[in-house]
Amino acid sequence: MSGDLTMKKALRVALNSLITVTLIGISAILAVTPVFAAKDDALAIYFQAEQLEYRLLKGKDILVWDVNAWIGEDYNKIAFKSEGEKLVGGKVEAVETQFLYRRLISKFFDLEAGFRRDFRPNPKRSFAVLGIQGLAPYWFEVNGSAFLSNKGDLSARFEAGYDLLLTQKLILEPSAEVNVAFSNDAARGVGRGLSDIDLGLRLRYEITRKFAPYIGLNWERKFGKTASFARDEGESVSSFSILTGVRFWF
Repeated sequence: MSGDLTMKKALRVALNSLITVTLIGISAILAVTPVFAAKDDALAIYFQAEQLEYRLLKGKDILVWDVNAWIGEDYNKIAFKSEGEKLVGGKVEAVETQFLYRRLISKFFDLEAGFRRDFRPNPKRSFAVLGIQGLAPYWFEVNGSAFLSNKGDLSARFEAGYDLLLTQKLILEPSAEVNVAFSNDAARGVGRGLSDIDLGLRLRYEITRKFAPYIGLNWERKFGKTASFARDEGESVSSFSILTGVRFWF
């Protein structure tokens, strides 16, 4: 009985910490008041399927999605992100969703804070999110986020991509994603240190600016303790895939 009470108390403290960190992040964003441009109060709605693709891997094929949406005006937005993977003819292997408040802090960057929920893989996890996204010099799209889980685990993610125009309609997009964990989460197979890297190369043809089919390559690799956890479960630590998909927005 005492053990159950201790566990419930620990979970309650972790949840309260998660909520507090999220609220502090949102409050910090609200405190930033940009003064570089006139404000446009017109409300807009945006949706983008950044990746909606079929990947051919050795031994299995998967469907992958990476979508985002927002509603708001120039300075303030409510955003939604979702990404995941599903085995073709099989189960859903990964699902991540984020609900964020986003605040414009410069001509090219937004601060964001909110909540992330991982529904797959098990066990499920909830996270407070604090991040920044925008256009770096030379028009690199970058996104950096820190995550604090309801178990007290801190992690970070950095993403970058670049559009190389081969013609007005043919665009080559290299991309990279790096994940780092600051503690072990053995239940989810995540180890402290550099967790994994995801590198992609996609060639798309814009039939219109809002609709573009593409083909490409993708390589993923787990490192360190995360790779050790994968080997213990009999899983591969790296994968290479050929892919095809479609990207669209409205």
